[in-house]
Amino acid sequence: MQENFSLKPYNTFGVDAKSKYFIEINNIEELKDALSFSKAKSLPLLLLGGGSNILLTKDFDGLAIKLNLKGISEENLNKNEVLVTAKAGENWHEFVLDCLGKNYGGLENLSLIPGNVGTSPMQNIGAYGTEIKDVFVSCKVLDLENLELKTFNLEECRFGYRDSIFKQEGKGRYIILEVTFRLTKKYHHIKTEYGAITSELKNMGIEQPTIQDVSKAVISIRQSKLPDPKEIGNAGSFFKNPTIPLAQFEALQQKFENIQGYPNGNMVKVPAGWLIEQCGWKGKQIGNVASHKLQSLVIINATGTATGKEIFDFSTEIINSVKEKFGIEVEREVNII
Repeated sequence: MQENFSLKPYNTFGVDAKSKYFIEINNIEELKDALSFSKAKSLPLLLLGGGSNILLTKDFDGLAIKLNLKGISEENLNKNEVLVTAKAGENWHEFVLDCLGKNYGGLENLSLIPGNVGTSPMQNIGAYGTEIKDVFVSCKVLDLENLELKTFNLEECRFGYRDSIFKQEGKGRYIILEVTFRLTKKYHHIKTEYGAITSELKNMGIEQPTIQDVSKAVISIRQSKLPDPKEIGNAGSFFKNPTIPLAQFEALQQKFENIQGYPNGNMVKVPAGWLIEQCGWKGKQIGNVASHKLQSLVIINATGTATGKEIFDFSTEIINSVKEKFGIEVEREVNII
């Protein structure tokens, strides 16, 4: 247990906020001991995974717990399906690569997403036509109310767009310990129709892609558009893509002919990046904070010295400008602490 501990190495924005107490845990027993300590001192908790989806706007007056639970196990279901269970502390991208190395399909479109396995169900991470819910079987959690273990299945997680029970009424109540996925061993469902995957594969000279090829294409696309947090502080996509009624979208089309949208029944998903870029934010810098020059969805700690409050205030300016121009309110995808 450490006191007045800097969390700068534990958040990908590189914000230098301190936690009153900090501890790294490697097993459930250590976790329960840490929770007992926090309860005895009436301390709020901050669970840290890869630190890629949080913005620390101030010092944390509680106990920050770094989850280092590690391990991957498998269970063959049949000739084509395998259950793969990964502990919460496993790095997400390394886990994806491990599965691809065994020719297990289902996660390839989710390559190079930052963070750890334990946080993947919280916001139903997704990219290039795939979401966690597509391969999710269950997750084991620790219930903070009674320190009992519980398993959530797919239905119980109530996954939505960047959403789950763990961001709604279960927020702050459960600690995800491990996640189980159902992956394919032979008959893979190759998804290349979303985003720039098809054109990237063509550039690579590949006509009949494998799951490994799809992963390489996704990695190449992400690296060309998104800054590496190790080089410049960021949390990936900062905002969710808003969904608006079809009637509202059609009205906006009358005013903005080139507005982009993806219809789904009576609703339309509008790319937040397009909205933000139209408001002139792409590459714009204010003080220590900027919108990335290649992807306006990404806010960066441009000087490496930005505070969490500066980043939060910058995001508020973006939200206000989009609301003023389009009447659409974009939401932050990043968790604000």
